[in-house]
Amino acid sequence: MATASAVPGKTLLNPTDHTLIMIDHQSQMSFATKSIDAVTLRNNAALVAKAAREFGVSTILTTVAEKSFSGPIFSEIKSVFPEHKVIDRTSMNTWEDPRIAVEVNGFGKQKIVLAGLWTSVCIVGPALSALDQGFEVYVIADACGDVSDEAHEMAMQRMIQLGARPMTALQYLLELQRDWARSETYDQTVKTSIEHGGAYGLGLIYAKTMFNASEGH
Repeated sequence: MATASAVPGKTLLNPTDHTLIMIDHQSQMSFATKSIDAVTLRNNAALVAKAAREFGVSTILTTVAEKSFSGPIFSEIKSVFPEHKVIDRTSMNTWEDPRIAVEVNGFGKQKIVLAGLWTSVCIVGPALSALDQGFEVYVIADACGDVSDEAHEMAMQRMIQLGARPMTALQYLLELQRDWARSETYDQTVKTSIEHGGAYGLGLIYAKTMFNASEGH
């Protein structure tokens, strides 16, 4: 018989147990992305980047053919990590670039969280490769996009069938916080939620403005 205890599940993410890889959030890749509109995509990418920065997550930023074809990484990401090295590749599969392996091995985390464009190429490649090598893989579905709804959904299904765990950008932020009593990250989590959390952010603005309300922290 199972016994309940007040500890989080092992598959829940925490700030120190994973490496986040943000892949090819670039203008050229965005032009043909149709499964999510560009405004929402940029908003969600910013949310993920700010969450990672706030919680000190091991983060890898990478682009493909930045100067010759695809353009720079989204300013919403670069502004959060202004001094961060961005690894520019030629390989469509991020995992096949030896520099990425060096970074991943250097961080030494068993869990890999992915977000980027396009889902069917830039995310499927590293997801399936990492799963094959024994890593646990999570995909932030709404910080990814593809050339059609079908392309995005089939890519997500392909990864899920092999063990990848889907999640969303706001879920990522709140899963890292997970307890409003964590006062050291409370203010920034609320700020990021207000800026990028859509209707949830509006609700926070309303509650704090009208009633000076706050979660029990």
